[in-house]
Amino acid sequence: MDLPSITADQLIADHHVLIDVREPHEWEAGHVPGAIHIPMGDVPARFGELPTEGDVVVMCHLGGRSGQVTSWLLDQGYQCRNLTGGIVAYAAAEKPMVSENGQPPTIA
Repeated sequence: MDLPSITADQLIADHHVLIDVREPHEWEAGHVPGAIHIPMGDVPARFGELPTEGDVVVMCHLGGRSGQVTSWLLDQGYQCRNLTGGIVAYAAAEKPMVSENGQPPTIA
């Protein structure tokens, strides 16, 4: 199945609702401002926390984990898209990032 997707160049952080499914250490090192952090393994248990409105985009490091989550969410009837290339593509597009550790944001 071809997943609905979006590229980093098409992404508008103020318009899209971002779900970051990376692990906590990856999130702490650097993430998109305003993104919602739900690690991949927690998505089924936290399904009820997902936004019910907006243009939802799921992201991870390169797009593999977020692709799996996007596929699962679509199977549950949830509408979302996968960020092609993940946060690596996002950073390469020179989009804003923040960290939780007081250091300049990096991709872990």
